[in-house]
Amino acid sequence: MHIEFSGAAREVTGSCHILHVAGRRILLDCGLYQGRRAESREKNERLPVPAHEVDAVLLSHAHIDHSGRLPYLVRQGYRGSIWTTSATRDLCAVMLADSAHIQERDVEFLSRHNRPVLDPLYGFADAMQAVDQMIGVPYDRWIDVLPGVRALFTDAGHILGSASIVVEAQEGSRTHRVIFSGDIGRDGLPIIRDPAPPTGGADTVIMESTYGNRDHESVAGARDHLARVVRETAKRGGRVLVPAFALGRTQELVYDLHDLWREGLIPEIPIFIDSPLALDTTTVFKLHANVFDRSESLIQEVADPLAFPLVRFTRSVEESKQLNQRHGPMIVIAASGMAEFGRIVHHLRHHASDPRNTVLIVGFNAQHTLGRRIVERQPVLRIYGDEVPLSAQVEVLNGYSAHGDRTEMIAWLDAVRAGGVKARREIKRVHLVHGEAESQDAFAEQLTAAGYVVDAPEPGDTRPV
Repeated sequence: MHIEFSGAAREVTGSCHILHVAGRRILLDCGLYQGRRAESREKNERLPVPAHEVDAVLLSHAHIDHSGRLPYLVRQGYRGSIWTTSATRDLCAVMLADSAHIQERDVEFLSRHNRPVLDPLYGFADAMQAVDQMIGVPYDRWIDVLPGVRALFTDAGHILGSASIVVEAQEGSRTHRVIFSGDIGRDGLPIIRDPAPPTGGADTVIMESTYGNRDHESVAGARDHLARVVRETAKRGGRVLVPAFALGRTQELVYDLHDLWREGLIPEIPIFIDSPLALDTTTVFKLHANVFDRSESLIQEVADPLAFPLVRFTRSVEESKQLNQRHGPMIVIAASGMAEFGRIVHHLRHHASDPRNTVLIVGFNAQHTLGRRIVERQPVLRIYGDEVPLSAQVEVLNGYSAHGDRTEMIAWLDAVRAGGVKARREIKRVHLVHGEAESQDAFAEQLTAAGYVVDAPEPGDTRPV
């Protein structure tokens, strides 16, 4: 048995790793690359394994950088099962349809402006076919994926339905055990339960490392920071523009803004969730309230923690455009989280040049994305071919990251190792993925000092289990 590293190797987006077991191939995730358009397109079109040679897919969660190439895999001929949690399957039904719609809309936009265009990577029918091939399973229950191969999903605490995946494969008289961390969440995030590290140990751990070189501000500190930004921007008469993933981050922000409003810590200004996808994913959240963190006071005290009088969802394009004509303080939360596409790009085009406004960054932004250029406070942003001065205030809240920081990730790995000691299965090696080189190298050094054998594979590298 060996592992081939494809996407999210020495980078963050495009998560995809291949388990080779007795001549069969199992994909761990099949995510979309994001960043420079031409480079991302080339990577997205190049599947790590021909579709007809893939025997099964295990999906950690619904974020597009983990699930977004599944419709393309299906379009190229994959007809096997895609195993994931039930909540992830339901979220993918809206996430992948939206991804197809965005690609089709971008082609139309570029065509209207006489710019070079390519066909969408996939369409709506491909997205729905991918969802049809998904099998939703509960946490903490073994499933037979292929003859001699079984898998178990544990709660990763990252977003609704997110999972770490344990894979056991029988080869001859030996049983190999691999743990794929997926994206590891944080303790204390609103709505979502805390991560539950897999027990029983592993031979090999494939582990994310997004924030392997830093620690976040506390979750409570991020909430206080959010309240301050809203108060200060409202006092200037400006709008808070928030590029936020429609899945996970938007719901967390709505939850905390609800709590802050109840406590009188933010002014009564309108909060626009300018994203049809956010409306749809919020509906899926409510369908899976059984996996919410029941220790949260707001969840205990109100019937619907994701709805309150200040919040308004805008679905139509016309409603979105009308926001640009409104005056006075407001909060606008819109996808995408890295500001690469979606309605937030249009809001930034219109309002990033106004010093009364604030662009609030609440999550990781990969290299070469518009969101990263905002984090770097580049004086001029290029948006749809226009040069837009970045005169708005820029605030970064790392405490809202759904990714664990280095301390939290080490605690997760230590818990996996402790479970292995009890099961008499020692971790031989930790492979770091889903992180930029600087983060991975710093994290590898710290893990090595803690007694782990660590590497950070390059794209195309293979490692034995």
